[in-house]
Amino acid sequence: MPPSFVHRITKYDPADRDEHGSYRGAEEAVSDRGPVEAAYLESISAFAEAAGIDRLEIREPFVTGLHHFGTQPAVDGHGLSSLFPADLTGYHDGAEVSLAAALELIRVMLREQGAWCRLEARDVFTVHVGWDQYVYVGSDRPCTEAVGRTRELGLFAEPLVASPYAAEPEVTQAADEGFWASIRTELATRQGLLLEEAHFVSATRWHRLTTDNLNSVRAGLGPRALLTVWPDLQPDVGAILTALPPEWHIEFVWETKDGTIRHMTVDETQYQELAALVANARAACALSLYNDERSPLLQAVLPDSDGVLRARW
Repeated sequence: MPPSFVHRITKYDPADRDEHGSYRGAEEAVSDRGPVEAAYLESISAFAEAAGIDRLEIREPFVTGLHHFGTQPAVDGHGLSSLFPADLTGYHDGAEVSLAAALELIRVMLREQGAWCRLEARDVFTVHVGWDQYVYVGSDRPCTEAVGRTRELGLFAEPLVASPYAAEPEVTQAADEGFWASIRTELATRQGLLLEEAHFVSATRWHRLTTDNLNSVRAGLGPRALLTVWPDLQPDVGAILTALPPEWHIEFVWETKDGTIRHMTVDETQYQELAALVANARAACALSLYNDERSPLLQAVLPDSDGVLRARW
């Protein structure tokens, strides 16, 4: 259950909203990267202190890819270079960070630098950063003192029924032993499969599965990853290019000469460039980006080591 007490933290005076609740004042919808941004972080810290929270979990992490969360241009490293290694090890669903690190993640989101996530402590405390410098803080306590401190900082803490960014899980099947048994059954007839591993939103790795490498690939998967199983890549790359739809966005996946699996999103204006890029590919496939056109063989989410599925894909 989400926390009972939710406040919307903003720099926007409610007196400057119209009858529909839209802000009509003069405040800019971007971070000032100065005293106002610092006030946001101090306000959130006050709410966390009132709730007795000093550590938070990263939930549903996102980095800029096909989609970008925000209006400001993304930066190299998605704004995370001071918090995580270059390969973003440690930035995954369920990773626990200190309150200080969580505040830095909130700063990245306020600046729209290319990363986004929910920050939560079970059903006790949540922080969700939305568009246009809107922050939603949920707590299992009223946090009256934090509300007062927010006012002192020149911000506004407005009570809400719920955060509009509360998670809405879609995939609920766990990648348990039954899932892996299904993959082995498929491999027995198909000889090969393609595994799409989304270890966080907009960050995907691809693996060609065989009976020989299944266990090693499985051992290297990221925590709480969303796993989607597709038919294997096909060796007739030319035929796949010829069959590309005339007006469509697709995800093209191919294996290079050295065995690396690469992918890119293209539309019909980029087909000629794509053909040149994959001229020496060993095998490839084209996958639609439209949900009603996507028909994977299997899809499931990695549970935690205790077998419990906590990821909310």
